[in-house]
Amino acid sequence: MSAADLVAAADGLARFTTEIFVRAGLSNAHALTVADALVWANLRGVDSHGVMRVPRYVELIEVGDLNPNPAITVKTETPAAVLIDADRAAGPVAMTFGMTAAVRKARALGVGLALVRGTTHTAALGYYTLAAARENMAALALAGSTPNMAYHGARAAGVSTSPISIAVPGGEHAPILFDMGTGIVSIGKLMRAKHTGQSISDGWALDQSGNPTTDPQAAHIPMPLGGPKGSGLSLMIECIASVLAANPLLSESLEGTAVGHRHRQNGLALAIDIARFVDIGTFRDEIDRLVKAIKRLPRDPSVDEILVPGERGDRVFETRTRDGIPIPRATYEALRRVAEKLGVTMFPTSER
Repeated sequence: MSAADLVAAADGLARFTTEIFVRAGLSNAHALTVADALVWANLRGVDSHGVMRVPRYVELIEVGDLNPNPAITVKTETPAAVLIDADRAAGPVAMTFGMTAAVRKARALGVGLALVRGTTHTAALGYYTLAAARENMAALALAGSTPNMAYHGARAAGVSTSPISIAVPGGEHAPILFDMGTGIVSIGKLMRAKHTGQSISDGWALDQSGNPTTDPQAAHIPMPLGGPKGSGLSLMIECIASVLAANPLLSESLEGTAVGHRHRQNGLALAIDIARFVDIGTFRDEIDRLVKAIKRLPRDPSVDEILVPGERGDRVFETRTRDGIPIPRATYEALRRVAEKLGVTMFPTSER
């Protein structure tokens, strides 16, 4: 945490964020869902997908890209799968709807799939897979968006920093929660670097002209993680989360069509009922066994501890729940401007 950061309690930040979205036109239930997803990300240390997104979400409402009162409908349904049209709903609302449907299908048939088309920024996908893992499911979530990341070998945005999350329940150990984007760095992390003035590493991003840069103010296009691996994975996520859902994003944007200029995202949620394949107690014990085996591996001298996916986030969650969430002053000011516009009182903060 920077010395310049303010600190806010999670409950106060959640109330503030909920009120912002209610004033912006969302129902109370939908506003609560969006606020919970964003503050959850902050609590786990994923600040790039936390409340710093609030001004952007409000902007999307104002320009008509995010529908505050969506009519979410089921377009196609089979016993094991569902295609959902989100009607430009806020991402946490649409993806919660989708994962809930996938879990319901999995309860009935062992595996459930939900394709969610026509939503907006999906927030941290781990929020949805963790919810499923807590219901004794193994879960996967994907999200596709418009081009914002360089394709390997290109010097322009060709694919999205499409994220992927996988979660499974544990026993004595907490659920294993894997959540990553396909870029070396997320757009949100670049935004946070702009807010805080932090430098960025060489090889992270290009400027608007396609030139490599380490200036956070000039950084515009993140590079793919692992070169062809990251861009190839993003391309395949577009194929199964967007093209399969009859809502292509990349082609429309790259060809410059009218719809391609709008902010749009699609999502995929998959749930697997573990008990259909192995006793849930046995599964949990085996996850614990696996975690212990990984942690017993010879440790590289440069690291203090071998961690499994989600473990660092769990610890940050515990610390920030107790001590508060750091809010960079630039983020606070951006939130204050939105609050003034909507007539919302700012959340209490302290300085550390």
